[in-house]
Amino acid sequence: MLALRAVRKEAGNDLLRRAGMTLLGKGHTKRGAPHICYHSSNYFLNAPYDIMNVTYSVLDLAVVTEGQTHADAIRCSRQLAKEVEQMGYTRFWMAEHHNMENIASSATSLLLGHIAVATDTIRVGSGGVMLPNHSPLIIAEQFGTLATIYPDRIDLGLGRAPGTDQATAQAIRPDRMQQVRQFPRNVKQLQQYFSTDNSTSAVRAIPGEGTEVPIWILGSSTDSAHLAAAMGLPYAFASHFAPQQLHAALEVYRDNFQPSEQLEAPYVMPCVNVVAADTDEQAEWLSTSLKQMFMGVVTGDRRPMPAPVDDMSDVWTPREKMAVEQMLTYSFIGGPNTISEQLSDFLDQTGADEIMIASYIYDQTQRMRSHRLVADIMSS
Repeated sequence: MLALRAVRKEAGNDLLRRAGMTLLGKGHTKRGAPHICYHSSNYFLNAPYDIMNVTYSVLDLAVVTEGQTHADAIRCSRQLAKEVEQMGYTRFWMAEHHNMENIASSATSLLLGHIAVATDTIRVGSGGVMLPNHSPLIIAEQFGTLATIYPDRIDLGLGRAPGTDQATAQAIRPDRMQQVRQFPRNVKQLQQYFSTDNSTSAVRAIPGEGTEVPIWILGSSTDSAHLAAAMGLPYAFASHFAPQQLHAALEVYRDNFQPSEQLEAPYVMPCVNVVAADTDEQAEWLSTSLKQMFMGVVTGDRRPMPAPVDDMSDVWTPREKMAVEQMLTYSFIGGPNTISEQLSDFLDQTGADEIMIASYIYDQTQRMRSHRLVADIMSS
């Protein structure tokens, strides 16, 4: 399948040339914002895809496993970032969560600085910051400071979910629901703070002003797709846990996209779970940790991620199994050949410009091995 795409790639390039579009491969603007690329344009021309034109990145939550401390989880995230940078991954994003025993990424901007200082070239960003939890000015100052220290390496992905339970959300910000309704306005305010045009304003983000940090819209429904399209921003979809509206959201986004100063054409990055190992059997066994972790999401029992088990039927009920498997629709589990086929099919179905990989694996060595296998697949 991959060989066929490689043979037919030049036909897609010819279509783009006749359409007068620039071929930029995995290109980005100087600020790291996705620009028009072969893959995105190829989607609209209904031309063949080549997996080697798809950028690949990592989503990490600093997941705590059984027997680990929070410090251990953070050290593992830092180690993983250093390794995947060498493997050719483009981004390393972390996500804001609160009041969860099994996730250590609550202070997202602090962790991103911890990751950025340990790496050299990989882009570091939020996947995402839940903006209604925060003042736009504070986020502009935090990410503007990161962008000042690590120029051309910082991304800001924004979501509007709480990233926690309702009681904790209320403790974070009592007027949060009002801020959810003001999310589009607050995104525009962030853009203003990052712009040099804000230099005469009474309220300024310093550091931050002039850094033009690339902003992404994150979502799991068509609502976020409409917003990303209207604002001309790149769109990351949380299909790794909310698969239901993936295809509808991508269609809405592409059909309604309005070019902006940051982005000239639609750019989509769905996130998927991947558990890759040397054999299908080993990957299936490793994936039982992922399934148990998501079972905790379903039941509300969010403990540190457990070790793999030999038989999930001893762990979950039929109802829990059905709920977890629905959430994990876009989870690719297997050896290299299986993963290659699954990723190829997914990219064919979505026309993704970039794919973000989440790998929830109990053993750190096996997790890095999984990312290595994915990198080998995506680059060969």
